[in-house]
Amino acid sequence: MFDGMLLGLETAFTLQNMLFAALGCFIGTIIGMLPGLGPMSVVAIMIPVSLQIGDPSTTLILLAGVYYGAIFGGSTSSILINAPGEAAVVATAFDGYPMAQKGQAGKALTIAAISSFSGGTIGVVLLMFFAPALANFAILFWSAEYFALVLVGLSAISAFAGKGKVLKALMMTLLGLMLATVGESSLFHAPRFTLGIMDLQSGINFVTLAMGLFAVPEAFFLAIDKIRGKKGSSKKSQEISNLRINRKEAKAIMPVIARQSVQGFLIGVMPGTGATIASFLGYAVERNLASPEEREEFGKGSIKGLAAPETANNAASTGSFVPLLTLGIPGSGTTAVLLGAFIALNLQPGPQLMQDRPEVFWSIIMSMYFGNIVLLVLNLPLVPYIARLLTIPRSFLIPFVLFFAMAGAYIGQNNATELLMLLGFGVLAIIFRFADYPLPPLLIGFVLGQMFEDNLGRAMRNANGIQFIWERPMTLMLIISAAIFILIPLIRDWLAKKHK
Repeated sequence: MFDGMLLGLETAFTLQNMLFAALGCFIGTIIGMLPGLGPMSVVAIMIPVSLQIGDPSTTLILLAGVYYGAIFGGSTSSILINAPGEAAVVATAFDGYPMAQKGQAGKALTIAAISSFSGGTIGVVLLMFFAPALANFAILFWSAEYFALVLVGLSAISAFAGKGKVLKALMMTLLGLMLATVGESSLFHAPRFTLGIMDLQSGINFVTLAMGLFAVPEAFFLAIDKIRGKKGSSKKSQEISNLRINRKEAKAIMPVIARQSVQGFLIGVMPGTGATIASFLGYAVERNLASPEEREEFGKGSIKGLAAPETANNAASTGSFVPLLTLGIPGSGTTAVLLGAFIALNLQPGPQLMQDRPEVFWSIIMSMYFGNIVLLVLNLPLVPYIARLLTIPRSFLIPFVLFFAMAGAYIGQNNATELLMLLGFGVLAIIFRFADYPLPPLLIGFVLGQMFEDNLGRAMRNANGIQFIWERPMTLMLIISAAIFILIPLIRDWLAKKHK
């Protein structure tokens, strides 16, 4: 292993490869900041360009840099304008945007950068030492276990419910699951609930739904506040100060970063899970571990609530390289695109890659160390300038938010139907906010809905029924864990009402 590491260092730290790693990180970060183009799209766009380089190690180093650069930069639009353009950074907006509204945009971006760097770097260390062993562990997970793992992810809605709103959160999750059934199923290949609209056959676009639920209502409420003449909150949110975190805040987020780096990496290792489940579970776990006083801050600008998903999604992105490099199985949608790049380069990722082409295997891993440092150096000095986005007067900020929402929705499918759906989801989200229904559970249900249905269907088909639940111990254990995660807040709310 150490010989391979030395070979990887020798390959990755040539001037050419370091320049391409830095270029990949830069491209990924800049495009990741724009809602609508997630890492999967960016990597797919970059593959034809990168293949012209010729050298396989350099090509894959560039693409890997684009991948985790896009994840790293994706938090910016979530924090500043509440417009998550990628599923993996949705949870970042839950506390990042409230911090920006309080005039702590700079601090939120700093915490996001440090958490992303830490999660990515710790993930690389774990990847380097435990990749083969973890690949064997990932093989143990079949459709039944993935179904149960998705259930655990869905149970995270209790963390976004707020006090006394668990039942509302469950209802919104069910609505999200229903929306996920629109379009063709991978199991049946027949259109469902499309109302005869051809554009819905491929399902509802995530970016359209995310922008409709978060960005459009935000523009609406900014306009309402301006009409009402509310200036206090906007003035406060426009103050760009307090960019650094103090020793107390650093001490508070250190254990969060440590826990979520490991948890996020382990979730990323499992093929098909990726950064989205890792970020939601990271947020839910840290909220449940927090003290009652700290728990009240979640959703209102908690630094722990921001650090947890940012650390977890970057660690999971690194972890997703484990099944790709060691088994040839893509660990996420983006690594599935990267698998296409391997094939185009006449490389077969899997057990033989480490033996036949060790310079490629280890150079990708070693380049991640350099890439994470580049991302930190790129992002931290830019924090005060990026944060100045909030100094834009509301008269300009409202159309700015709407422009990004419309552009993000249109880029996804290139048809005008997406704009009509964006408007419809926006109106629905405004009604839900007035009715005090939490929106994040709806998005969680939608994001995990397809995985839920596909894995449940496969598990039932393999076992000829639902007996797989009690026949597979790991599945049963995960389902019991999901039930506990949902019941605890329900019991807590019931006890709180009883003692009143």
